Amino acid sequence: MDPRREWFETDYYAALGISSDASDKDITKAYRKLARKHHPDSSAGDEERFKQISAAYDVIGDSDKRAAYDEARRLGPAGLGPQMGGFASGPGGFSIRIEDLGDLGGIFGNLFGDGRGRAGRGGSMPMRGHDLETRLGISFRDAVSGAVTEVAVPDASTGGMRHVKVRIPAGVDDGGRIRLAGKGSAGSGGGPNGDLFVLVDVAPDADFGRDGRNLTVSVPITFPEAVFGADVKVLDFDGNAVTLRIPPGTPAGKTFRVRGRGVTTRRGTGDLLVSVDIVVPTKLSSAEQAAIEALRDVTDFEGRSGRRQREADPEPATFADTAGAQR
Repeated sequence: MDPRREWFETDYYAALGISSDASDKDITKAYRKLARKHHPDSSAGDEERFKQISAAYDVIGDSDKRAAYDEARRLGPAGLGPQMGGFASGPGGFSIRIEDLGDLGGIFGNLFGDGRGRAGRGGSMPMRGHDLETRLGISFRDAVSGAVTEVAVPDASTGGMRHVKVRIPAGVDDGGRIRLAGKGSAGSGGGPNGDLFVLVDVAPDADFGRDGRNLTVSVPITFPEAVFGADVKVLDFDGNAVTLRIPPGTPAGKTFRVRGRGVTTRRGTGDLLVSVDIVVPTKLSSAEQAAIEALRDVTDFEGRSGRRQREADPEPATFADTAGAQR
C-alpha cells in the first residue's frame, strides 16, 4: 500500500490503544507495554500484531512524522488523486497539490516525494531511522560471563523479521539496556539508521544471587561447626573450591567475604559473599538425641531478653585454592 494512503486508512493511535492527544511519554509507554506482550520471542507472542505496533510507533513515535500524520488525518477521508501528487475529495473532485499546502506540503514532500518518483522541492531531506526496542531473556550465567546471541526485530523492507546479533557484556544487570548503534529502522533520503535498544531479562540462578558486582551464596553448616568453628569448602561461580574459615560462635546468617570471586566487569571485579545457614537435623540417632537433651538441660539461655542485634559488615574470609594451599 502506498504510505500516504495507509496514513488515511490506518489509525495508529488505536493500534497502540491510546488517544490522539496522548503525550510522547504515553505513546512510548504504550508501545513498550504492547511490544513486550506481543514480541514473537515471548510465550504469548503475535508476530502480526507486533508488526502493527511497530509500524504505528514508527510514525507517531516520531514528532515530525506525527505532525504530518495528524494533519493528513485532519484533512479527512480524501481519496488520493489519480496522479498521486495531490489529494482529491468528494464528488466534485477538487484537488489539493502538495505545493499548495505550504509548510505541510514541505513535510509531505520530504517524507514521500512528489508522487511521480521525484523528491519534494529542494530534494529529499535526509531523515534518521526510528529507534527500535526489544527484550531479551538470558541465563544468569550468560549475564555474569557474557555471551553472543540474536534477537528478532521487524524488517520494514520485507515486512517480516530480521535477526540481529547481540553481544552481551559480562556483568550485565537484570533490566540492563544494551544499545546497538545503527541496527534500528533504516533511514530515508540518505539519513542514518536508527538504533536498537535491547532490554535484558536475567533468569534467576538456583545457587547464586547478585548484589551489584558481588555474587551471593548460602552454605549450610552444622550446629557444632557454628559453636566450635570449622573450615568449610565452598564452590565459587566457576566451580573452584575455596576454604571458608568459620570462627567459633558464628550465628546463623553471618556473612563472610571472599575477595575477587565475584562478577568481573570493565569497572572491576566484585567479591563472593557467603552467608552461613545452620542446619537443624530432623532425624536423630539415639546418641545424638541423648547428647542434645544433655545440652538442653545444662543450657542457661538468655537470647530472648530483647537485646538489640548488631549489624556487622561482612568479614574477610581466609580461603585456599583448589590445590588447598593457604592464601
